[in-house]
Amino acid sequence: MNKILFLDLIKMHEPIRKELHDAAIKVIDGGHYIGGEEVKSFEKEMASWLGVENICGVACATSGLFATLKSMGVGTGDEVITTVHTAIATAEAISLTGAQVVFCDVSADGFNLDLDEVEKKINSRTKVIIPVHLYGQPVDMDRVLAIAKTHNLKLVEDCAQAQGAVYKGRKVGTMGDAAVFSFFPSKNLGGFGDGGAVTAKDPALMRTIRMYSNHGRESKYDHEFEGINSRLDAIQAALLRVCLKQLDGWNSSRRQVAAWYDAGLKGISRLKTPKVLSGTEPVYHLYVVIVPDRDALAKHLKEKGIESGVHYPYSLNVLPAFARLNQGKGHFPKAEYACEHMLSLPVSPTLTKEEIEYVCETIKNFYK
Repeated sequence: MNKILFLDLIKMHEPIRKELHDAAIKVIDGGHYIGGEEVKSFEKEMASWLGVENICGVACATSGLFATLKSMGVGTGDEVITTVHTAIATAEAISLTGAQVVFCDVSADGFNLDLDEVEKKINSRTKVIIPVHLYGQPVDMDRVLAIAKTHNLKLVEDCAQAQGAVYKGRKVGTMGDAAVFSFFPSKNLGGFGDGGAVTAKDPALMRTIRMYSNHGRESKYDHEFEGINSRLDAIQAALLRVCLKQLDGWNSSRRQVAAWYDAGLKGISRLKTPKVLSGTEPVYHLYVVIVPDRDALAKHLKEKGIESGVHYPYSLNVLPAFARLNQGKGHFPKAEYACEHMLSLPVSPTLTKEEIEYVCETIKNFYK
């Protein structure tokens, strides 16, 4: 068996290699690199795919989330609730607005936000809830939407890892007040560098987000307010247009890989496979298992030519970046336990059944 890569982007892109090259050359030959028709076309095509009115391309999901929160009026003295188990970008965007990030633990049976804890932490300063559809697994949107409505809070979906995931027949990113997507190369809809997108239900909010991401303007020198430079480049948009047509197929392949894992790892008592929330269709940005001896298993897999990963080795509360919150080790026990025992298995859309069976057999042999 050849080495099994965690994610083989070269193999993924090989069938569309010529189309990608042609798209890039078209932008280069056209000499228009900021904004323009490629960006407008991508935004239109992604909006149609997602089933929303508008999409605003941005330089990355972090700046897109920051622009969204600022456009909602979030700032100093406000609080924003999110999960302690996510990429730091989610929390960074909150802190950059001047607001206080309020962490919550993960649920007892999964990796997404503990909504019981969310309700307990809402107070008069709370302005926004940011649920993260982590690893491509949708959050319980019925409940989190009900919580937001009861307390008159805004809800922003972090869909960075969940492009195409479905909750009760609706794509994630279409249910909250706004949603943010990432096009980091490893994401389900990955670009060829940094990139992201934002959508919002309120046209006025959408207009402000778009302006905030482009120096607070709609026309070149008509700056209504101070914003930031967070634009999606034309060449990224052109390449993403090519990849967007492949996304549903790639997601289907990821689901098939997950199904092979579910079957192949069944019966290993010391290993816990991902739980799928009823009524959802995950897109398995990552396939994450819980094991008692993560490092030893990862070493064993590496010796057998199988790449794996850890997403994430630390919950945000224990990082030096958030020492000011005085919520060190022990404050979020479920997330901290997960970080010590989780292992991400290869989940590239290009993986074959034979390769997944080899991974599963290697894991079974380890536990024998």
